Amino acid sequence: MKDRFTSTHQASCQNKARTQAFSVITSLGAALLITSSALACNLDFQLEGGGVWFSKNEARIPGDDGTRFDLLDLTGKGPDAFVRVSATYDFNSRHALRLTLAPLKVDGTGRLAEDVAFRDEVFLGDVPTKGSYKFNTYRLTYRWTFYDHERWRLGLGAAGLIRDADITLEQGEKRESKEDLGLVPLLHVYGAYRFNDQISIILDMEGAWSPMGRAIDAVIKAQYEFDSGWYVSGGYRTIEGGADNDDVYTFAWIHFAQAAVGYRF
Repeated sequence: MKDRFTSTHQASCQNKARTQAFSVITSLGAALLITSSALACNLDFQLEGGGVWFSKNEARIPGDDGTRFDLLDLTGKGPDAFVRVSATYDFNSRHALRLTLAPLKVDGTGRLAEDVAFRDEVFLGDVPTKGSYKFNTYRLTYRWTFYDHERWRLGLGAAGLIRDADITLEQGEKRESKEDLGLVPLLHVYGAYRFNDQISIILDMEGAWSPMGRAIDAVIKAQYEFDSGWYVSGGYRTIEGGADNDDVYTFAWIHFAQAAVGYRF
């Protein structure tokens, strides 16, 4: 009874935390949209999508005495489809605020290389096993453009990222899942080189490091702007990082072949 109560209580706390996190993001997004609607200018909407694949996705849960295993044995390397959306509001030529919603989930069935102790269960090796990996992020970024002259535009800032992650293993009737919901502060770096009024190369990066883990999300892309306010872009994005502590060990390296379309009011 105690274990059941503890599990129910933890699930209730996780759901409550997730609801609060989504409420914060929703409130921030609503504030951004209301502000932009009221001012009716300087608003940029962007839809990004393409293919995603993994070169690394390893986990050990718990981090101190679980079994380290390769999720790619179950989910495969890809490619899979992805999509993310963002809205950016420029208060003026120097200051901007961006809201990004970036869901990501992959799953598949394969065989573990060995028996794996995962949370409170042991999953047998060389037996059909379903695995899923979720890494949804919701991010609010502030950017200060400190240099904008001739062909170069450079900016610095900070971001608050809400991470909604989950790793699940299933083997017959046996199922275990590890959820991870948290807020992560990131540094933001931006650079653009304009070849002319229509064509530019853009580097957009956010990341952080600590002794317990690291995270980086970076894209380099070419962008073409039409006179109508529409623009298109394409390039390469990567996400790399993870955490290493007593509760969880997980590191992944994810690659994206991305294309985007946007409209600037």
